[in-house]
Amino acid sequence: MTERDMSELTAPARRPYRIGYAPGAYDLFHIGHLNILRHARSQCDYLVAGVVSDEMAEMAKGRRPVIPLVERLEIVRSVRYVDAAFVETVPDKVETWRQVRFDVIFKGDDWRGTPKGDRLEKDFAAHGVEVVYFPYTVHTSSTQLRRALDALSEPPPAAEQRG
Repeated sequence: MTERDMSELTAPARRPYRIGYAPGAYDLFHIGHLNILRHARSQCDYLVAGVVSDEMAEMAKGRRPVIPLVERLEIVRSVRYVDAAFVETVPDKVETWRQVRFDVIFKGDDWRGTPKGDRLEKDFAAHGVEVVYFPYTVHTSSTQLRRALDALSEPPPAAEQRG
C-alpha cells in the first residue's frame, strides 16, 4: 500500500463543512487568545477550541496555569467564535485529531519553521489535515501578564519600605 493510499484511508471524509481546531492553554485570557479564535472561526464552519489540561500546560511550560482548567474551559466555551470546547489531555496532536476529527488546525506563527511546527505539518499531512498559522500577538501574552502580576505581588525593596 502506498503512502497516498494510506493518506486516503485516514483522511477525514469530505464534508460539506470544515471543522477547525484551535488548541491552547488560554490562561489569563487576553486579546491574543481572542484574535486566534476570531481568525480561526473565519476560516472554518465549526470551531473547536482545545483547552489543555493543567497537567499538560505544566508539562509544556514548566508551570501550572493561574486559572484552573474548569474556569478556562468555561471562558473559552463562552466566546462567541467557539462552537465547542474540548479538554486536551494528551501531548500528541494526532491522537487529539483521532478524538475530534478536525479538518484544519490553527497555531500561532511562532511555530512556523520550527522543529515542532515542521513535525506538526508532516504528521497532519498524512491525515489530510491542513495547518494554518496566524500572526502571534507579540505585545500581549499570558507569560508577560504573569510576570507583571508577579512583580506587583513582590514586596518593595527595603529602601522604599522605610519611606
